[in-house]
Amino acid sequence: MRGETFVTKKITKAVGDYFRGNKKILELGNLDAKRDWGHSKEYVQSMWKILQKKKPKDYVISTDKSYSVRIFVEEAYKNIGIKIKWIGKGKNEKGLDKKTNRTIISINKKYFRPNEVDYLKGDSSKAKRELKWKPKISFKRLVKEMVRYEIDT
Repeated sequence: MRGETFVTKKITKAVGDYFRGNKKILELGNLDAKRDWGHSKEYVQSMWKILQKKKPKDYVISTDKSYSVRIFVEEAYKNIGIKIKWIGKGKNEKGLDKKTNRTIISINKKYFRPNEVDYLKGDSSKAKRELKWKPKISFKRLVKEMVRYEIDT
């Protein structure tokens, strides 16, 4: 449900479009930026648990795992039977469909964020301990659901 400027939405929308025959090249920025991506459904469940507490407290809600944009891209395309082959380095890197050698991902410097943090990973140990909450939906399942949504809409 994210807007198209969010990298996960941008990637999964491009995969859905590619599946339907739109072979436009997906332009991305830093493929090596790592994020702690979790499922919104589980985050809403954690919010509900927080609201049940008598005293307000701050909690970090996260998966405690971090995956790069590159891995997200590979996993997303894998859901439509495409394996990515990476060539080049840095801003000259490209992602090719391994079967056809067709470029499907390119790097565009306008998508690099100068103030971006390259590595984000949460620590939800307090939420696990006090709320008895923990994420159950895997990264692969999350990506699969997002790609499926784009294909089905």
